[in-house]
This record gives sequence, C-alpha cells and structure tokens, in this order.
Amino acid sequence: MQMVASIAIDSWRRGMRSLAAEPNPRAQHVEVTKDELVVHLRDGRKVSAPLAWFPRLLHATPEQRREWELLGDGEGIHWPQLDEDLSVAGLLRGTPAPESST
Repeated sequence: MQMVASIAIDSWRRGMRSLAAEPNPRAQHVEVTKDELVVHLRDGRKVSAPLAWFPRLLHATPEQRREWELLGDGEGIHWPQLDEDLSVAGLLRGTPAPESST
C-alpha cells in the first residue's frame, strides 16, 4: 500500500489529479443483482459485469448468489453452493466465465 500512496503523492506533485490503481487489486465486497455482478475493490473502484457472462450465477437462486466468500486476500471470489470461482484479475480484463462442460 505504501507504493500506491507514494505514486499518488508523486503524481499529485506533478499536477495529476487521479490516484494510481492498486497494483494487486483485491475484492472487498460482492453484490449480485438480477442483471449484474458488482465487485467492490479495496482501492474504492467497483467492477461490474453482466450476469449473462456467468451462467452459474445467472441461473442461481438469490440465496445461492448471496453466499460468497473471498479467496486468499481478496484475489478471487468463491460461491460454495455453485462451485463457481472468479478472479478479480479476470473481471478487470473483462473475461467471461468459461462454458461449463457439465
């Protein structure tokens, strides 16, 4: 986190008004609406994607969608009832879930 703060301070001194993104973004909170997946990152950003990209979440019940847990230090999100795992890096790349073979 010191590196991010250092970059932000250095950028501010040069007249830039935006903060540098966290080099290793981590999830903090997850919301699944009827239409989209919204992941709140520790650095304040929100990443959202259409649920159509994640068929297991799309077809899950609201209860199954609400039962999620962070993987590691927030590098990913796991839905135990659905056996679904998504990485924050993949969400930031805009990568839909692979098609299920089952």
